[in-house]
Parts: sequence; C-alpha cells; structure tokens
Amino acid sequence: MSTTGATADPLAALGSLPGVAESVESVRKAVDRVYGHRIMRRRGNEITSEAALRGARGSAALSGADWALEEVRRRTDFSADDEARTVGAALRLTAEAGQLLSIWRQSPLRVLARLHLVAAAEQGEEVGRPRQSGEQVDEPLVKLPLPDANEVAGRLEGLSQLIIAGGAAPALVTAAVVHGELIALRPFTSQNGLVARAAERIVLIGSGLDPKSICPAEVGHAELGRAAYLAALDGYVSGTPDGMAAWIAHCGRAVELGVRESAAVCEALQRGAA
Repeated sequence: MSTTGATADPLAALGSLPGVAESVESVRKAVDRVYGHRIMRRRGNEITSEAALRGARGSAALSGADWALEEVRRRTDFSADDEARTVGAALRLTAEAGQLLSIWRQSPLRVLARLHLVAAAEQGEEVGRPRQSGEQVDEPLVKLPLPDANEVAGRLEGLSQLIIAGGAAPALVTAAVVHGELIALRPFTSQNGLVARAAERIVLIGSGLDPKSICPAEVGHAELGRAAYLAALDGYVSGTPDGMAAWIAHCGRAVELGVRESAAVCEALQRGAA
C-alpha cells in the first residue's frame, strides 16, 4: 500500500471505496450482537479463552498445519515436526498479542519484531528484525512477488507512521491493511503469515471493536479457505480500488465468521448452564 498521496489519511480514504462502508457496518452489527449475548456477562473469560484457541488453530491452518481443534486442545508438545511447530507458534502469538496492546500505538515496529521473536522461538541474528538484502524467506504457501529489503524497510516505516498518527479509519480497514501489507512484504525470514494475522488481531482488539478478543478473524480466514485468502491478497497487492475493497470485504467476512464461532460457543455454554 502506498502511504503517500493527496490525502493526509490514506487509511480513512479506503473507507469510501465501494462496498467498504457496508462491510464495516455489517461487522459492527455482528460484533455488537455477540457482545450482547447474556452468557458474556457471566462467562466472558471462557469465551475469550476459547476464541484464542480457535483463532490460533485457524491461523496455523492457513500456514499449512490444519489440525482438528481437539488435537490442538489436547497436545502439549509442539516441537515434533514442522506442523507442530507452526501450531505452537500460533498459540504463542495468540497469547502474546494481548500483552502488546499498550506498545502498538507508540511503536508498532517494536511489536512486530516481538511477534516474530515469539513465533520463531529460536536464536539467530535474523530473528526479531526485518530481513536484510540477500536473506531468503521461508513462506512457501504465499507465491506473491517478494519486495526487496529496501522496499520492505520503507513500507514498514510508512505503515508505522500511519498507525502512530491514528486517524478516522474504521478498525476493520486498519486491520485489513496491516494484515495485507505484512503478507505482501513478508518482512521476516519466516512466520510472516502468523505474524500478520496476530497483528490483525491486535488492531481489532486495540481499536475497541473487539476489546475482549472474542471475534477471532483467523477462524473466518481459515473457513473461507486458503484459495480465497490468496485470491483476496492478490487484490490487495494490485493496489487497485476494486482489489483493495475486495480484500477489506474478505477480512470483514472473516471477522463475521469468527463472531459466528463465538456465538455458537455462547449458545453451547448457555445450554450447558440451563
């Protein structure tokens, strides 16, 4: 995404793209409904914990580790193979995201570095910092053209400035742009998809749209499927108004499906309490 141009608030300008306002309103209504569920008043912490688990499972699935929810729930060792490490990374990121909200608006690049460190869970000079010229990226499921290190640095700085400056953009728009930009750039040598989806979660929570983190967009992204996810990302990378609007709408639909998941959890808990 270009962060320069005639408008002083390019994120807010995206809200005027065709269909985006409708997506924003639809997401807001869906979120309000689940927050109004009566089980939330008594068992909100349980809903938050379950949403975190399901969100981590969804994010891992999009990165190639499509485990059943009960397998994620029961497993304690996440070091056996690549899929297990991916699931473990997704779980760690989900737990970490809520601890970084106060830092995000002041230093988003610091938060992104921390997310990569948590996801990678290993030592190495390339961990916890943007990749440098000549370093390879391990992100085999994303086939988009890879920007060079100089472009990555410039666009990350531009994104950081937009977040710090704030503005009038709806939370959905900001979250979608953060997510899309991080996948487009793949700024780290590994785990970029997991980091991008964790950053999307941070925006949705920190913006006040989903303060209790009960609307896991990652669930929706996984449910919509990897093919649709990558096709929507193509639209984001194109930079065209239609492509950007389609990506934002895709992210909105993912949030709504995450809401539906948590609403079903609420209903199940209510039936159990009856």
